[in-house]
Amino acid sequence: MTTRTFLAGAAALALMAPAAALADFSISILHTNDVHSRLEPISKYDSGCSAADNAEGKCFGGSARLITAVEAARAEAPVNLLVDGGDQFQGTLFYTFYKGKAAAEMMNAMAYDGMTVGNHEFDDGPEVLAGFMEAVSFPVLMSNADVSAEPALAGKLMPSAIVEKGGEKIGLIGLTPYNTDELASPGKNITFEDPSAAVAREVEKLTAEGVNKIVVLSHSGYGVDQRVAAEVAGIDVIVGGHTNTLLSNTSDRAEGPYPTMVKGPDGGDTAIVSAYAYGKFLGKLDVVFDDAGKIVTASGEPLLLDGSVEENARIKGRLEELAEPLQSIREEVVAATDAPIGGDKSMCRSGVCEMGVLVADAMLDRVKDQGVDVAITNGGGLRASIDAGEVTMGEVLTVLPFQNTLATFNLKGADLVAALENGVSQVEEGAGRFPQVAGMSFVWDPAAEAGARIVSVEVGGAALDPEKVYGVVSNNYMRSGGDGYKIFATAAADAYDFGPGLEEVVADYLSANAPYTPYVDERISKK
Repeated sequence: MTTRTFLAGAAALALMAPAAALADFSISILHTNDVHSRLEPISKYDSGCSAADNAEGKCFGGSARLITAVEAARAEAPVNLLVDGGDQFQGTLFYTFYKGKAAAEMMNAMAYDGMTVGNHEFDDGPEVLAGFMEAVSFPVLMSNADVSAEPALAGKLMPSAIVEKGGEKIGLIGLTPYNTDELASPGKNITFEDPSAAVAREVEKLTAEGVNKIVVLSHSGYGVDQRVAAEVAGIDVIVGGHTNTLLSNTSDRAEGPYPTMVKGPDGGDTAIVSAYAYGKFLGKLDVVFDDAGKIVTASGEPLLLDGSVEENARIKGRLEELAEPLQSIREEVVAATDAPIGGDKSMCRSGVCEMGVLVADAMLDRVKDQGVDVAITNGGGLRASIDAGEVTMGEVLTVLPFQNTLATFNLKGADLVAALENGVSQVEEGAGRFPQVAGMSFVWDPAAEAGARIVSVEVGGAALDPEKVYGVVSNNYMRSGGDGYKIFATAAADAYDFGPGLEEVVADYLSANAPYTPYVDERISKK
């Protein structure tokens, strides 16, 4: 599909929409979330896509396609808002090498109007986030955290902002996960609070300033978004993120309708939208407000950025320039695999998955001569799948982009069970803490209350002894208490957090076992 066809189709849809009353205000809200540094096109596995496959129309997304879609949508709807639901950082070598600078350049080129802070914006501390904020030409927002004691962000990171569109004031409020201190590295100077209380405070403030159209940019997850919409009056739209949720009226993979409408405590409607992740879609919500700022209609659908959407030549060329320093790292072939290694988020955060088996096995293999019994890693640390054939270092880094190191320590059996309880405590929310393991197996009961879900555990084929001390290998992020694994920080003995990089460990393991054959087994099972 050419850009002209894309525009024509969008215009035809606009003609089908009902005419708005003279006093009504219409706006098209364009949105992305959880892009995770996928500035270049991605494969169907959400990892890197070769130039050859891209030329054949087999790839999705990328900044060059996204800007084409944004420009087409803006041509259709001159009154528009382009916003992001957080987690632009982390996920490819563009972040590893440039940190937030490449993302900032691409977002400025698309003229975003606002963004919220995702938990991954804190992966390298407040200073990197501050640098990103200085580089972008739009407000970056976060309402549910106190940054007044953090020098890098105090007085700079605001909870909300007002933008003007079509002569009307639009209030933007930012939200980040309330447990960001467990998910990333914000430091000890920032404290986080419940999202509903924070949003209610900002709604009241904006309303007092004469704003009656309010959009919350929420990197909090689909479930939390619905709760906030039900608890806080005055929210018109929530642009979601964090759970990589696809909302759609046409896709059989959708987790809910687009938009998902929720009644607030005042009886008003809130429209919740989310557009999956990795720049694969551009969300497009057309909203009509009445003169009092209430939603009259809200409709739309995420636009799939597949090979039919032309890439902007200027942006594509700039990305090729930015990619030049990354090529030697990316192109190094480290191994081969007989079949795709599945790292789908829905699988790796709820049960045993092929990528979890690979990574946990590789970790345990690396330290097997150090008296280590078990490996445990977080499913949320696995960020992509790998397709069949040659495996490059670039693909491994896309799966494991966080530059974590191996951490080894000793832990009593009872504390190991406590760690597993944490791991399965938030499966319903799709939390990244779900444990992928090696050297052990466990049975858990999803129907039981969180904290009492582990039914049985075996280590090396024998029942776990609560009093026995076991050798454990994990990653330094979890060892420091990340993803709720505080027991690793408080109860670990003889800890060493400075092992080799996890990506190096997995690349070496794949190389030693090439061609690698992906598999799953019964190491994790449900009652």
